[in-house]
Amino acid sequence: MAYSKETMKRFTNPKFVGEMKDADAVGQEGNVKCGDIMKIFLKIDEKTEKIKDIRFQTYGCVAAIAASDAMCEIAKGKTLTQALKIKFSDIVKELKDLPHVKVHCSVLGTSTLKKAIDNCPVAEQVAIR
Repeated sequence: MAYSKETMKRFTNPKFVGEMKDADAVGQEGNVKCGDIMKIFLKIDEKTEKIKDIRFQTYGCVAAIAASDAMCEIAKGKTLTQALKIKFSDIVKELKDLPHVKVHCSVLGTSTLKKAIDNCPVAEQVAIR
């Protein structure tokens, strides 16, 4: 299975990996079929409703870790409403393609981000849910 250079770069040197102790929201999802588990941490600017910081912890394959990092890159700086509109295809595009059998990793990224936003008190205040 061949991965793009961008996918391998994000796998070997992810920018957004790590736990966030003072997160405003946390979301976790897993894929039962492949065993990948993703956890997303968000720090939100309450005034602008923008994602100030985002981190991930992912247990999974090359594609899962790279997709987590790419999703964080895309989401950082966006409002919660904008972040909810991120599609798995945006993550695939950011990675410069993924093997078809690994696209589910990008879907896991979007669903985990949505779970984190669902758990965000700021989202509740602005009626994003």
